[in-house]
Amino acid sequence: MSVDFKTWMGIIRTYANHPINNDTISLKFTEFLKLCTPENYRSSTASRKRIDASLRRLASVTLSFTSNNSSKVYTTHLVQSALLDPESDQVVLQVDPKIFELYQYDHKVLMQLKAIKELAKKESAQALYTFIESLPPNPIPISLTRLKNRLNLKTRANSQNATVRKALEELASIGYLQYTEIKKDGKVYFQIHKRDPDLNLNNTQPPLEVVEDEEENSGSSVLEGELCPPADPIDGDDVLTVHDLTAEELRYIRSLRSQKKNSNAS
Repeated sequence: MSVDFKTWMGIIRTYANHPINNDTISLKFTEFLKLCTPENYRSSTASRKRIDASLRRLASVTLSFTSNNSSKVYTTHLVQSALLDPESDQVVLQVDPKIFELYQYDHKVLMQLKAIKELAKKESAQALYTFIESLPPNPIPISLTRLKNRLNLKTRANSQNATVRKALEELASIGYLQYTEIKKDGKVYFQIHKRDPDLNLNNTQPPLEVVEDEEENSGSSVLEGELCPPADPIDGDDVLTVHDLTAEELRYIRSLRSQKKNSNAS
């Protein structure tokens, strides 16, 4: 995960700082390596092999886009093509121009380099930072399952949980994040209270909050951790359809709305 994350950050920096010719960018390998790993960019055979393998993996990632008003599906690649030429010492990258906005949005998040620099060699915290910073204002509670999926962890469950919690604690310790860990129906969520890319937040965290069990939504048969379709409205709220929600997040939102309706009725 760490190598691919650094390579992706290098691609984002490349497209932000180099001229694009026919959707293609060419630059020296050493320069690309520096954009991927500013803290250690010494070129070597090992570094070339790592970058080559990472570019192959990123080029294999597909993206699909659909519209609520159409049955059309547009599928493309995160990276259309990548050429690493040892003889000319060049890296050539090509992306789909239809997703330039994705690159620009990731670069907007990445521009807050103060947090990235403070999290040097803490790849899990860096990855969660880019995800959390891209969330809209007042985001819905995020499940532990969703954060583990974002990090693409392959270790045992207990180790994965510890990695996510440590990464969030690191984000809080540098003054970026204030959050609450919530337990409900045996599931763990994180409520984001404040984010500050300037790192001026007090890192004192609120205590763990335990929410009383509510009757489960009997209409949901989606497995825990499985993403609900973004086009599926949540109780008529079109705004929330843009989120990737796991089944437990969907149940949690509905239980919160049920509590609010009952409170208003009384």
